[in-house]
Amino acid sequence: MAEAEAEAVSERALGPLLAAACRAHRAAFGAPALLAAWAPGRVNLIGEHTDYNGGFVLPMALPLGTVLVGSPTKDKTISILTTSAEADKPHLVQFPAPCQSSPLSPGQPRWANYIRGVIQHYPGGPVPGFSAVVASDIPLGGGLSSSAALEVATYTFLQQLCPDDGDLVAKALVCQKAEHTFAGMPCGIMDQFISVMGKEGHALLIDCRSLETVLVPLTDASLAVLITNSNVRHTLTGSEYPMRRQQCEEAAAALGKTSLRDATMADLEVARSSLGEEVYRRARHVISEMARTAQAAQALQDRDYGMFGRLMVESHNSLRDDYDVSCLELDELVAAALEVDGVYGSRMTGGGFGGCTVTLLEAGAAERAQRHIQDSYSGTATFYLTKPSGGAKVLPL
Repeated sequence: MAEAEAEAVSERALGPLLAAACRAHRAAFGAPALLAAWAPGRVNLIGEHTDYNGGFVLPMALPLGTVLVGSPTKDKTISILTTSAEADKPHLVQFPAPCQSSPLSPGQPRWANYIRGVIQHYPGGPVPGFSAVVASDIPLGGGLSSSAALEVATYTFLQQLCPDDGDLVAKALVCQKAEHTFAGMPCGIMDQFISVMGKEGHALLIDCRSLETVLVPLTDASLAVLITNSNVRHTLTGSEYPMRRQQCEEAAAALGKTSLRDATMADLEVARSSLGEEVYRRARHVISEMARTAQAAQALQDRDYGMFGRLMVESHNSLRDDYDVSCLELDELVAAALEVDGVYGSRMTGGGFGGCTVTLLEAGAAERAQRHIQDSYSGTATFYLTKPSGGAKVLPL
């Protein structure tokens, strides 16, 4: 019963977003939307920059998400409108549905590449012409995975237009492939996986090598997860992300391993002199973060929130000092959160260079924490007090 109630609450919360998307569709295309899909953003509780190293991550899906509403059309043209003011222009794109002799390729605007990529790699085609509107309440560039939500919402919409075989892992992998090939972002599998697989009231421990998952309950009413957006935008496709990935691969090769997943701290110390200081620090973060994530999942199972919080702080310090992906604003937000009584732990979350922090705290401390963080922060923060949501779904219209 509780799950059905939670589902009903999240449906209600979606109401304004879905209604706005349907209105925009009628206004832009002169016809009602007949199909709708929704996919969530995510926050990663711990396990940062481990996914593309075959390690562990512990994300949860958010009630914030992206809807895609639309209708099949008689011609072979795909027309898509985004309602996001922050997306690059133009906000309306049109292109022919792909066929064997004329596949889709990336282009401008950038926001549409995530959609084009999913359409091109979708296994259930041929994809017909359709009109669609995209609307989202995930902050763009905040590290809450607006891109994966857009990819997974697109795929869930296409499943209604021309069904695939329903394999959820394959779905996540197609969405990841779209990001690699059309958005030029060599991301790991976490974001697409949690957007597809999220479950109400649970975080998801994902083994990014075997793709096995373990649901970790996160339903304690005395507990809250606070996301704080620094409102500093990051663009990850710059050189920083691919460079970190390259350094990890370099370290693994020097250690004689296929990935850092197989390496231990002892292995790393033995090879330290041959690695160079920067590559050594990158590998030290990844190897220690994998261990922390497995430990943190166990702590959450055991309801040992103090331990979980300490691991979050260790994770942040490692991302700041060894991986060099934090920034002044994120460090400020974490430091402020940790000064509040009732806060278990806080860390930057997402790729870094801006975006959000995630804080685990007593539910009763949430208001106090938000006040103190805002008062201490040199910028303007936005807060989301949140609970783990379900994964992507078809919405009835």
